[in-house]
Amino acid sequence: MSDAHAARPESPSVEARQVTVTLPDGATRTMPAGSSSADLAADISKSLAKAAIAAKVDGKLADLSAPLEDGAQVALVTMKDEAEALELVRHDCAHIMARAVQELWPDVKVTIGPVIENGWYYDFDREEAFSTEDLEAIEKKMREIIAKRDPVRTEVWDRAEAIKFYEAGDEPYKVELVGMIPEGQPIRMYWHGHWQDLCRGPHLVHTGQVPPDAFKLMSVAGAYWRGDHRNKMLQRIYGVAFRTRKDLEAYLHQLEEAKRRDHRKIGREMDLFHLQDEAPGMVFWHPDGWSVYRALEDYMRRRLTKANYKEIKTPQVVDRKLWEASGHWENYHENMFITEIDESSEAGSHANEKRVNALKPMNCPCHVQVYNQGQKSYRDLPLRLAEFGSCHRYESSGSMHGLMRVRGFTQDDAHIFCTEDQIESECADFITLLSSVYADLGFESFDIKLSTRPETRVGSDAVWDKAEAALEKAINALGLPYEVDPGEGAFYGPKLDFKLTDAIGREWQCGTFQADFNLPDRLDAEYVDSAGDKVRPVMMHRAILGSFERFLGILIENHAGRFPLWLAPRQVVIATITSDADAYALEAAAALRALGLRAEADVRNEKINYKVREHSLAHVPLILAVGRKEVEERSVSIRRLGEKGQTVLPLEDAAAAIVEEATPPDLR
Repeated sequence: MSDAHAARPESPSVEARQVTVTLPDGATRTMPAGSSSADLAADISKSLAKAAIAAKVDGKLADLSAPLEDGAQVALVTMKDEAEALELVRHDCAHIMARAVQELWPDVKVTIGPVIENGWYYDFDREEAFSTEDLEAIEKKMREIIAKRDPVRTEVWDRAEAIKFYEAGDEPYKVELVGMIPEGQPIRMYWHGHWQDLCRGPHLVHTGQVPPDAFKLMSVAGAYWRGDHRNKMLQRIYGVAFRTRKDLEAYLHQLEEAKRRDHRKIGREMDLFHLQDEAPGMVFWHPDGWSVYRALEDYMRRRLTKANYKEIKTPQVVDRKLWEASGHWENYHENMFITEIDESSEAGSHANEKRVNALKPMNCPCHVQVYNQGQKSYRDLPLRLAEFGSCHRYESSGSMHGLMRVRGFTQDDAHIFCTEDQIESECADFITLLSSVYADLGFESFDIKLSTRPETRVGSDAVWDKAEAALEKAINALGLPYEVDPGEGAFYGPKLDFKLTDAIGREWQCGTFQADFNLPDRLDAEYVDSAGDKVRPVMMHRAILGSFERFLGILIENHAGRFPLWLAPRQVVIATITSDADAYALEAAAALRALGLRAEADVRNEKINYKVREHSLAHVPLILAVGRKEVEERSVSIRRLGEKGQTVLPLEDAAAAIVEEATPPDLR
């Protein structure tokens, strides 16, 4: 297609034949009008001109070929700029893959190919299903395209010409996409060599800038066009891409580790829980799984008690009226389980009277009801109400995933009712508690994100200023790093989100601390201040684990089923080497249970190596082998999971050491 279709900047006037831009170090550079970021890189140095792959102009990624505007802030992007480089590489991979597919199968229709976490996908309309061999062929063709170092160029077209172009090329999906672009928005066309796509950009300078050994096609899945089940089913090819082969290999290793650590697989091996179709998204906890759950719950209960939280219990089924008053019915009822009860048979009720209730999806409105019982004074604040609240939320069947996303779950939920002046201290105390809990559970570090006011919100700017400043000041006082996520706060207040990093580098958002100025007002919560006036409290929503179910899934995968001794469902198994030791094994197991340990005896008529292997596969931390010698000496031979060799100790000494090791960290 001719460059005559390109949108060209107007010719500069005599007075404006130069543009001046500002570099990241504050220096300015003056260039001829019409100069691009590529020209700027070449003007700075030959090495930068060679290394540059794009530019950030006024904070936004832009093509290196785009003309510079006078007064722009410009930062040149190279492959060393990880976030920007990855976005560009992955975006170009999507186009290069689509080009490879159409070069291999010219009749295939292309649709969209966005960047996603770790890579990209592209949806294709092809009658025949893509096979594993097809993916290998596509990868090979992609590397051929990369090796050609074909230039990437862009033009802006008008709507009619773009539609005509795609109609002539028999690309109906692109015709539809052009029609969806709002009037006034540019219709930008990109070429990677001879192959063309509709795209907002930006892109790399040429195909050779994509590392040829740092990407991989992963899988194929079905996807309806535009996500509508009434439309045609397309084929979606997923790929991942990184800056280096080393990064790709690390990611693939992480995937293998994640597969090995999958909590559903380990849950079966350890007989912890199961899920079934008759109760989708609801967990059936088995004895060993429930013992882990209870150990975690008991630990959290002790920590909250020490932090002066008051534990409460509120109903699971609540009348629609409360959800309407709180605002949840309007904004969340599609995710709520609704029940309708005929109460017309009750004395005094009207004929055909129906009562609409909902299983609570969260605890917040119920906690306000507890707060509202009896008048509160400023002297009563802060009031910290905690509940291990059983909640239910409707999740689509396709979104559920083992323990990680369920319909029935329990939150380690709490709400702090306080004054505005107490927000900072409550935030600091919460972060200190959260840090300690995470460390006890094996997570030494976490990331914090501060989400500030969204465009649509309740409350005055003055209150938002105070709340945001209080949260920020509390983090700074503790010397913790954090990121600001502008505009991503809840409509009722700013929030902090806490992300854990597990043993294989994955991030999990678990804890949260949110300031709410809305719900106390909607549900008429108040207290009497020092001047004798009735005012609204601030309501802080907070959780450390999030849901017990999800957090236990994270723990299982983080430890690969090898729980610390205090959490392990079966802490000790005493396995007999010979039947002569059966009575001693049973006696020893009983003695350990009397000390509060989860212990059992294995006196089956099996060889000791078989028993050790079986209990090791079930991730039992300690196996105590006993035979004739141990019976005579009143000793045990201790084998630790994952370690070679064994230690022989008198039973009494072994019991004392195990009890000490199995003591929860908060009780040591």
